[in-house]
Amino acid sequence: MTSFSQKRRIELIICLFLVVGILSCYWRVQYADFVNIDDTVYVSENRNVQAGLTREGIIWAFTTFEAANWHPLTWLSHMLDCQMFGLNPRGHHLTSLLFHITNSMLLFYVFCRMTGGVWESALVAALFALHPLHVESVAWISERKDLLSTFFGLISIAAYVRYAQEKRQVSYLLCILFLGFGLMTKPMLVTFPFVLLLLDFWPLKRFAGENHGAPRTGAAAVFSRRNLFSLIREKIPLFILAIFMSMTTITAQHSKGAVQTLEYFPFHFRIYNALIAYVTYIVKTVWPSHLSIFYPHPGNTLLLWQVAGAASLLIGITVLAVVISKRYPYVAVGWFWYLGTLVPVVGLVQVGTQAMADRYTYIPLIGLFIIAIWGITDLMGRWKHGKALAAALAVIIFSALGVRTAIQVGFWQNNVSLYRNAIRVNDRNDLAHYNLGVALEAVGRRDHAIPHYRKSVGINPLHVDAFNNLANVLADKKNSGRQRSTTKRRLI
Repeated sequence: MTSFSQKRRIELIICLFLVVGILSCYWRVQYADFVNIDDTVYVSENRNVQAGLTREGIIWAFTTFEAANWHPLTWLSHMLDCQMFGLNPRGHHLTSLLFHITNSMLLFYVFCRMTGGVWESALVAALFALHPLHVESVAWISERKDLLSTFFGLISIAAYVRYAQEKRQVSYLLCILFLGFGLMTKPMLVTFPFVLLLLDFWPLKRFAGENHGAPRTGAAAVFSRRNLFSLIREKIPLFILAIFMSMTTITAQHSKGAVQTLEYFPFHFRIYNALIAYVTYIVKTVWPSHLSIFYPHPGNTLLLWQVAGAASLLIGITVLAVVISKRYPYVAVGWFWYLGTLVPVVGLVQVGTQAMADRYTYIPLIGLFIIAIWGITDLMGRWKHGKALAAALAVIIFSALGVRTAIQVGFWQNNVSLYRNAIRVNDRNDLAHYNLGVALEAVGRRDHAIPHYRKSVGINPLHVDAFNNLANVLADKKNSGRQRSTTKRRLI
């Protein structure tokens, strides 16, 4: 057997393990229901989507700012699901699961192509496939846009890598095309031109004019200002796409009143929260516990030492990444991938009232995975029994992640289990209490909904919907009591 065919066989086996691992962790997602946040807007109460792929529906998808976004391909994806499965959530969930499997294998392929490191690429893909922070993007039907945008984004990177290595213009055109498709599913990909610049630094090593895959952990290319300007100029069409989508998204969000005002969330509050969020995501990456569908924004409750500590940590890591970038370029690339791809969703432009969200990590965590895997590879390579230790460590880590992911998937079975978990994570969560109340009402447990509406109002006296629902339930309960009393008197 030739070395080429042996490598292909190893790659196929790795892909098989990725598929089996994902299916093992996410198997229960097929039994999950729609949830009452966003799923109603995207599918379960959207008549345009439920009609399937029709001429009118396609026109609507490309002309609407529904859900405070312009993402026509996301709408078309949901329409296709409705055409195939109707309102059976199982089919919708299986489509999302299929995209997550595909994204994991695409990530493996892209890093194999760029770095030549089969096992390092496999481990990055495995972390991506099995990490509990990614459950929200897979198990929440409304977050199909995460999966689709990553799918198109990774294909765009694959085309770019081929262009960088072989200078084929058709590959560059495909890179532009698929980035455009990705932006039409979720605008988070606006940072991708910068991601490609990072990949030019490592592992493509184009900063010194090289255009072939770099060694796994070799030194980065020598910095060349002329090459940097050339690489930036090369990406002008991609930057134009990103700017257009940024402007379109801002217009869409303002048109639906989704952007919070500076009076409600002053800019310094946003900066403080962003700093804390960056650090919290890292902590949850290393120790993925207390995961929730909604994390309330802290507003003015953050302490100065917390903000200063987060800022100091982020600045310290950034300086270290730059200082060691020549010897360990993957650290700088991974770190700036993480920092940069989170910018659109870190809350500087505050949409909604969340402090952070698990779904926002679907692409950014790839940067941290790069640092972890190539860093451990470097470290273990210096020890006599490093490979054996790394293998044992991998088994332990992926087993733990798999179990934690399977548990997290279980919380998404229905609205009640989802919001009970959110309240378990943070009892001071007015949105979780409100939505749990709505969920309990929907299954006929109105008496159980009352304390959660009360709790929601107690936490946030401005939560109008919780006030209204509480008043309605209490009024109905009072009227029902009167009717029972009247009926009893008549019988007597």
